[in-house]
Amino acid sequence: MSANDPQFITVGGGASERKIAYLTQPPAREGAAGLLWLTGLKSDMVSTKAEALSAWTAERGLGFTRFDYSGHGRSEGLFEEATLSDWLEEAAAVFREATTGLQILVGSSTGAHVALLLLRHLLETAPEDAARIRGLVLIAPAWDLTELMLSQLPEGAQTEIEEKGFWIRPSAYDPAGYIITRQFIEDGRRHLLKDASFDPDRPVLVLQGALDRDVPIEHARTLRNVLAGDWVRITEVPDGEHRLSRPEDLEKLYALIEEVA
Repeated sequence: MSANDPQFITVGGGASERKIAYLTQPPAREGAAGLLWLTGLKSDMVSTKAEALSAWTAERGLGFTRFDYSGHGRSEGLFEEATLSDWLEEAAAVFREATTGLQILVGSSTGAHVALLLLRHLLETAPEDAARIRGLVLIAPAWDLTELMLSQLPEGAQTEIEEKGFWIRPSAYDPAGYIITRQFIEDGRRHLLKDASFDPDRPVLVLQGALDRDVPIEHARTLRNVLAGDWVRITEVPDGEHRLSRPEDLEKLYALIEEVA
């Protein structure tokens, strides 16, 4: 098996059982931290930022683990049938089964929301696992994802979701658009942070583009008021858009990770 061949873990049971693909490189230095990468919506574990982080962590002897959510990349499942509950369950499984030692959760957009949910979930259910998380580095955090989506829907789209069960959201990143289902929205409301905040008890460093149209900068700034404690610090990129994958953006990302590591 080459370094680029994914491994698989089985998540769920019965009709919900699915194989989740992941790639992992252990730290080269004893005691070095690892990164767990959580991708954005409709992205995958071999995206531009993921590949850049893979090379950067390898050069520094850090570990790096990444995976595809169900309905993404090389994992099983259909995107239009997946929910945030599924992706949280998968993130927790990969964290437990594919990582060891101290970890930094690095999440982009939707992945930033999943990272926050994963930390909250572990703090509530497995404090010994949560203790392995040194901090979070979030890129354009789409926290409370489904409510953010609803706030950006054009007139009539929410009614279409309620009546037809889905709506196809146009996307600059996918010509086919994204299917937003009623099931996805309803499930997302089980995972809101604004009405069930928590104290992360570790650094939460944010990289946010001021020109981001998908995750407006005010949405990212509000995270400081949503999470308890004084843990959130935001680095704003005046000319940055949503992807933040330019070389100069990546250098800012690396600097934030180094602060935590």
